[in-house]
Amino acid sequence: MAKVINDQDFLEYLIGALVDHPEDVKVDRKVDEMGVLLTLKVNPEDMGQIIGREGSTARSIRSLVRIVGLKNHARVNLKIEEPEGGRVSRAPRESAEGLDDLKL
Repeated sequence: MAKVINDQDFLEYLIGALVDHPEDVKVDRKVDEMGVLLTLKVNPEDMGQIIGREGSTARSIRSLVRIVGLKNHARVNLKIEEPEGGRVSRAPRESAEGLDDLKL
Protein backbone atom coordinates (compact mmCIF):
# COMPACT_ATOMS: atom_id res chain seq x y z
CA MET A 1 0.00 0.00 0.00
CA ALA A 2 1.39 3.42 -0.99
CA LYS A 3 2.16 5.87 1.77
CA VAL A 4 0.54 9.30 1.44
CA ILE A 5 3.14 12.07 1.62
CA ASN A 6 2.15 15.36 3.23
CA ASP A 7 3.28 18.27 1.04
CA GLN A 8 4.24 20.46 4.02
CA ASP A 9 6.33 17.73 5.66
CA PHE A 10 8.01 16.94 2.34
CA LEU A 11 8.96 20.59 1.78
CA GLU A 12 10.32 20.97 5.33
CA TYR A 13 12.43 17.82 4.89
CA LEU A 14 13.73 18.86 1.47
CA ILE A 15 14.64 22.41 2.45
CA GLY A 16 16.12 21.28 5.77
CA ALA A 17 18.52 19.07 3.83
CA LEU A 18 19.60 21.94 1.55
CA VAL A 19 20.23 24.79 3.99
CA ASP A 20 22.90 25.52 6.59
CA HIS A 21 20.32 26.60 9.21
CA PRO A 22 17.57 23.92 9.15
CA GLU A 23 16.22 25.13 12.50
CA ASP A 24 15.10 28.38 10.81
CA VAL A 25 12.99 26.66 8.13
CA LYS A 26 9.30 27.49 8.50
CA VAL A 27 6.52 26.36 6.18
CA ASP A 28 2.99 27.75 6.42
CA ARG A 29 0.15 25.94 4.65
CA LYS A 30 -3.08 27.60 3.50
CA VAL A 31 -5.90 25.94 1.61
CA ASP A 32 -8.51 27.83 -0.41
CA GLU A 33 -10.62 27.33 -3.54
CA MET A 34 -7.51 27.77 -5.73
CA GLY A 35 -5.63 24.94 -4.02
CA VAL A 36 -2.82 24.77 -1.48
CA LEU A 37 -0.32 27.57 -0.93
CA LEU A 38 2.90 26.71 0.88
CA THR A 39 4.86 29.72 2.13
CA LEU A 40 8.53 29.10 2.82
CA LYS A 41 10.66 31.18 5.19
CA VAL A 42 14.38 30.49 5.67
CA ASN A 43 17.37 32.16 7.25
CA PRO A 44 18.55 35.10 5.09
CA GLU A 45 21.96 33.44 4.72
CA ASP A 46 20.31 30.42 3.09
CA MET A 47 18.35 32.27 0.39
CA GLY A 48 21.06 31.75 -2.22
CA GLN A 49 20.96 27.99 -1.67
CA ILE A 50 17.17 27.93 -2.06
CA ILE A 51 17.03 30.14 -5.15
CA GLY A 52 20.07 28.70 -6.92
CA ARG A 53 21.79 30.01 -9.99
CA GLU A 54 19.24 31.89 -12.12
CA GLY A 55 16.45 30.40 -9.98
CA SER A 56 17.07 26.82 -11.08
CA THR A 57 16.88 25.34 -7.57
CA ALA A 58 13.67 27.22 -6.78
CA ARG A 59 12.10 25.96 -10.03
CA SER A 60 13.08 22.39 -9.18
CA ILE A 61 11.67 22.66 -5.65
CA ARG A 62 8.39 24.02 -7.05
CA SER A 63 8.20 21.13 -9.51
CA LEU A 64 8.73 18.55 -6.78
CA VAL A 65 6.10 20.15 -4.54
CA ARG A 66 3.60 20.17 -7.43
CA ILE A 67 4.27 16.48 -8.06
CA VAL A 68 3.56 15.65 -4.41
CA GLY A 69 0.36 17.68 -4.73
CA LEU A 70 -0.69 15.74 -7.83
CA LYS A 71 -0.23 12.49 -5.94
CA ASN A 72 -2.60 13.86 -3.29
CA HIS A 73 -5.07 15.26 -5.89
CA ALA A 74 -4.35 18.88 -4.94
CA ARG A 75 -2.95 21.89 -6.71
CA VAL A 76 0.06 23.05 -4.69
CA ASN A 77 1.96 26.31 -5.18
CA LEU A 78 5.08 27.50 -3.40
CA LYS A 79 5.83 31.05 -2.32
CA ILE A 80 9.36 31.79 -1.12
CA GLU A 81 9.32 34.80 1.20
CA GLU A 82 12.21 37.19 1.04
CA PRO A 83 13.72 38.07 4.39
CA GLU A 84 13.51 41.68 5.58
CA GLY A 85 16.08 43.76 3.78
CA GLY A 86 16.54 40.93 1.31
CA ARG A 87 17.16 42.62 -2.00
CA VAL A 88 19.53 45.50 -2.00
CA SER A 89 19.11 47.78 -4.97
CA ARG A 90 22.41 49.17 -6.06
CA ALA A 91 22.69 52.54 -7.73
CA PRO A 92 24.72 52.54 -10.93
CA ARG A 93 28.27 53.72 -10.47
CA GLU A 94 29.18 57.03 -11.95
CA SER A 95 32.80 57.85 -12.49
CA ALA A 96 34.08 61.38 -12.21
CA GLU A 97 35.80 60.97 -15.57
CA GLY A 98 32.50 60.23 -17.31
CA LEU A 99 30.90 63.40 -15.97
CA ASP A 100 33.66 65.59 -17.38
CA ASP A 101 33.08 64.21 -20.85
CA LEU A 102 29.41 65.29 -20.82
CA LYS A 103 30.29 69.04 -20.82
CA LEU A 104 27.08 70.09 -19.15
